[in-house]
Formats: sequence, C-alpha cells, structure tokens
Amino acid sequence: MTYADIVKRFKSKTIMVIGDVILDRYIKGTVSRISPEAPVPVLLQEKFFYTPGGAANVAHNLRKLGANVMQVGRIGNDFEGQLLKRELKRKDINTNGIFLDNKAPTITKTRVMAQHQQIVRIDQEQVRGENRQVQEKILQFIEKHIAECDGIILSDYGKGVITSELVEFVCHLALRKKKIITVDPKVGHFSYYRKVTSITPNLKEAENAIRNIKITSTAPTLDITVDRLGTDEEIDLAGQELMRYLDLESLLITLGEKGMRLFEKNKKSFSIPTQAQEVFDVTGAGDAVISVFTLALTAGADKRQSAKMANAAAGVVVGKLGVYAVSVEELLDAIKK
Repeated sequence: MTYADIVKRFKSKTIMVIGDVILDRYIKGTVSRISPEAPVPVLLQEKFFYTPGGAANVAHNLRKLGANVMQVGRIGNDFEGQLLKRELKRKDINTNGIFLDNKAPTITKTRVMAQHQQIVRIDQEQVRGENRQVQEKILQFIEKHIAECDGIILSDYGKGVITSELVEFVCHLALRKKKIITVDPKVGHFSYYRKVTSITPNLKEAENAIRNIKITSTAPTLDITVDRLGTDEEIDLAGQELMRYLDLESLLITLGEKGMRLFEKNKKSFSIPTQAQEVFDVTGAGDAVISVFTLALTAGADKRQSAKMANAAAGVVVGKLGVYAVSVEELLDAIKK
C-alpha cells in the first residue's frame, strides 16, 4: 500500500484520545527595552491567541489529518475550560467525553514570545488526587464508545487523568475488542503500559524510565546497566529490554536530530533518519508523532511505514514556531522529500 493510499483512509477512521487536556495561550510581541522597575524585558504585546494543548493537541493533529476524534478528559469549572471546549468544537472534535471537575482548574499554559523567542511560560494547574466521580464518568464513557473507535491514544502528561486503573481498564477493553492502543508516556507511569500496541518516548524519557524502573521495581527488572543511551548499541539494548519488560508489540523511540528507532517483537531494530532542516521549536512534535503513527496503523500501514510517516510529520512541526498541526498536504509533501 502506498503512502497516498494510507492517507486516503484517514478520513474513515475514528480515534479516541484519552488524557490531560490543556489550554495553550500565546502572547506575542517585541522587546526593545529593559524595565526601569526591575532587570526584566518589557514586551510590547502585538497579539494573543489560544490553541488546544496536551491531549487536546493530539486530537487537533488527528482532526487536521481528516480523522474523526473523540476527546476524553476533564476541565475545570472556569472560563479557560469553556474556552478550550469551544476551541475543540470549532475544530469539529467530539467533546462529549470531556467532564467537568469542580475540584481543580483547567490546566493552562501561557507562553510569552518576544520575536521568535519564548521568554517565559506561566502555568496554571492544581494536580491533586483523582476526582473519583469524574474518573467514573470517564471510564463509563470509554466503555460505552470504544467499539466505535479504530484506535485509542493515551496522552499522559502526568496531570491526573491517566491512572493505573484507567490504563488497565482501557487495555482490557482494547485487547478484547482488538483495538490499536498507543501511549505517549509519562516517565513515572511506564509500568502502567503493559501489553499496549506501542509507546512513543523520546530518548530522555526512555533514559529516565530505565532509571525509574530499576529504582522502583521489586520484581525482576531490566537487564541493562546504563541509563545514559549514547551509542546505537545502548539504545538497542534499552529498546529490547523495555519491550520485554512491558510486553509491548512495538516501541518507537524518538531521537531528535538522529531520527527514530523502531522496535518490534522478534525483529531487528529499524532506524529512521531525520530530514536535515532548521529547527525552530520542538513543542508539539511528540503529539504529531503519536497522532500520525497511530492513525497510519489504523489505516492499514505496517509499523515501519507508520514510523516513517510519523518522522515526516515531526519534521514539519519542528520547523514551525509554537504548537502546530500538520495538514494532509504537508504530510504527503514531507514524505516525498
């Protein structure tokens, strides 16, 4: 199957994205002087805008590529939550799986940009123990609608939606109904992700996961002595050990300027070089990777084809400033290059 054939199938697929939805706010302007009040730059604001972030950016990426998307998560009872929900609806993303949490605000990240440089980020969040009522509503929604989906993405930003109970529940349903399930992981949660179709850590996340597993695991653990992965041999060993430990179908490690490394059961690792280009901003690259990789798998691509497509999408995103969702035309053009 050609890449064009795979992309044509995107619009017939439905993906459920479960995870921590975030509102991204951008304030852009120019700096030409230092404040007389304190040694800080004075930004002359020229514009500001909002975009879906976190798991909501994964949903945005999928929708931009033509897929139908069910967003599952939680927002606070506040202006930011309503704004985020409105932005998702405006992008034609199904928000019936987003539930109101009266115990915590909507997670909001404000990035202040001077020219092409981020000078400060302001976070609004309150990560606390899960709201049991909200979590029950999320589980019920997943159970009711999982049969309508071709794939499930767990977008774990460590803000409370993705718990061991939820992952176990979703994996059980996905395996029973033969659904593809992928995870954009959080380091401290790696032990949750057993038997999923794939996880997509970057190199630093893989290194930290190895360190974390070796410290916290009481059962037989990873057969690897290093947690700094500087050589191809060390990356291969780490990938194979994580595959074995988590009993995964596949593992896709993103390596920045070195591209990606794909691991599959009973196969040699497969390296995908990156395209040489100028990098402006890596924000959102991981969201693009898991979106395209998962969507391609649901469209019938094999894992190598899917990883190559994800690599091409990431190359487009890092060449843009700020969070960016790749279009079908941009993806096909990047693949050709």
